[in-house]
Amino acid sequence: MSVRLDEIDRKILRELQRDAGQSLDVIAKKVGSSKTPVWNRIRKMREGGVIGQNTMVMDAESLGFEACFFVLIRTSEHEADWQEKFLAALRARPEVMEAHRLAGEIDYILKVRVENARAYDEFYQALISEVKIFNVTALLSMEEIKFSTELPI
Repeated sequence: MSVRLDEIDRKILRELQRDAGQSLDVIAKKVGSSKTPVWNRIRKMREGGVIGQNTMVMDAESLGFEACFFVLIRTSEHEADWQEKFLAALRARPEVMEAHRLAGEIDYILKVRVENARAYDEFYQALISEVKIFNVTALLSMEEIKFSTELPI
């Protein structure tokens, strides 16, 4: 389903990205509309797939997840059954915050959040025991310089 977005829709989306917990009244005031039309627009965008699930952004470090690793994976396996097994292993691991299949020399990159290096090693050992992987390189993030969930709408 294709949803056509006008400037008011874009303003609503920007507000929801900044803080989805805002009341409809506050959003309506900020975008220059009233509550009911804003609600109808949000409903239409949700039904059209523009808006997904509502979630809260947590502070990983304050919850004890102090280590962020970017894991580069190269594989010599490219068959469908290997890929299914690999993707299932990733989806089953809550430590994997993001996973991307890449073009180029690296096949996959993962963003993994764990408590510390020991927890990363446990993750790594479990992953390689489940799925055959040719090469794994883990890069520890020393500092998160920018983090955003907002798209440039």
